[in-house]
Parts: sequence; C-alpha cells; structure tokens
Amino acid sequence: MSQKIYFVTGNPGKYAEMRDLLTGFDLRRKAVSYPEVQADDLEAVARFGLRWLQDRVEPPFMLEDAGLFIDALHGFPGVYSAYVFATLGNRGILRLLEDVENRRACFRSVVGLYDGEIHIFSGECRGTLAGEERGSQGFGYDPLFIPEGSALTFAQMTPAEKSARSHRGRAAQNLLAHLEQAGTGGG
Repeated sequence: MSQKIYFVTGNPGKYAEMRDLLTGFDLRRKAVSYPEVQADDLEAVARFGLRWLQDRVEPPFMLEDAGLFIDALHGFPGVYSAYVFATLGNRGILRLLEDVENRRACFRSVVGLYDGEIHIFSGECRGTLAGEERGSQGFGYDPLFIPEGSALTFAQMTPAEKSARSHRGRAAQNLLAHLEQAGTGGG
C-alpha cells in the first residue's frame, strides 16, 4: 500500500506534475489556502506556509512554491511570480523585455514537507526566455521558458520531458531521495 501524502495547492497543473513525479505515492490534492508571507526567498515562503498549515492539515503534507527569476530584471518577478503572472501574464513579461538582449532566466522551486518536522527541498533550472509564446503544454510561464540545452520551451515539451529538466522535477527528486532514505516507501 502506498503512503498517502497531501499536496496543498490550488494549482491543478502543479498537482498533475507532482503526481506524475511522485509515482508510487498516494498523492492527494488538498486545496486549502494559506497566507503567503512577503519574503525575499522561496524557502521562507514555504517554511511559513508549512508552519501555518501544521495544525490544519493531516501530516504528512507538502506544498511547493516556485518563481521565475529574470536576470535583466534583477530577479523579478521571483517570489512574486504567481501575482505577476495573474496581473501581467506572459505578454506583460514580453513587453518588459522588449529590446532587452539578455534573456537569461532561472526557474526555482522549493518543496516543503511536513511530517512532524519541516523539510525543504529545492530545484533550479537555468535557461532563456523566448521572444514570443510557444507551445500549448504546461501552465504559467512555460510558453516562454527555454531550459539550457534545449530549443523548445517547457510548453512545447511533453510532461515527461519537462519534468526531466524542470526546477519542480529536480525538487521532487530531492524529496523522493529523502522519502527513500527515511524509509517512507511509495509501495
């Protein structure tokens, strides 16, 4: 029997990706909202969320926070990526980068797990931003982000191709290594 882990997220795209990454575990989506502290780094946001949820959600549970950090914009939108996407969308990001040659960017992900203790796992993927939206897979900034070593945006890749390269995939691999080491087998 596989171990049940609640994934606290309102984002069905994140849930689908994590479910595919954590095969062997009974990952269940828990759409509980929690306040996101205003902080300069993703880890602080994740730790705050885990502490806030620890008496509200049955452990073990996890959450994930991710951000797109654009070099030419000094790391913006970073920890504010979800808000900026909801406000400006990909077209707004493209407008901010009009006539900008440096299109380097980094996607970062922090997965927090609470099992009576707080555990943090991170992943990162460097790349560049396309000059226009390309592809129809994924969600969020995926139509803009081209990971290093690829000519395709995340939105042009299959879910498995994206997960093999992505920030979220790398964070999930770190989480899996922890679960295996802790003897929390997936079945």
